[in-house]
Amino acid sequence: MGQTQIIGAAGEQEAERWLARHDFEIVARNWRDGRYELDIVALKNGRIHFIEVKTRADIGWESPEDALTAAKIRSFRRAAEAWIAQNDCDLESQMDLIAVDTDAGGVADVRYIAEAVIPRW
Repeated sequence: MGQTQIIGAAGEQEAERWLARHDFEIVARNWRDGRYELDIVALKNGRIHFIEVKTRADIGWESPEDALTAAKIRSFRRAAEAWIAQNDCDLESQMDLIAVDTDAGGVADVRYIAEAVIPRW
């Protein structure tokens, strides 16, 4: 596993811990359908949350929020649509972002951005 994958996996673990502390129930992690992937699918208060996790190490210039590009948003929407169809889900849904910055000591700063992406369905 390369350094980027290690940083990403650590960020997803931090995101899961944050979600658990805030009463989210994890439904799926790293869900895949062909080339589409959802980092985390979670449930809270009868609403399904599709959560993209972006992690950056202390050495980066770009913030995690900046990594949510137009192409990534299109892919995120398609993945969420596929998950809804495959799971016959009729719950209200939203698309969120968890941004994780880690410092040189490994301490993570986790930011939850609700409705970071507006679904087009």
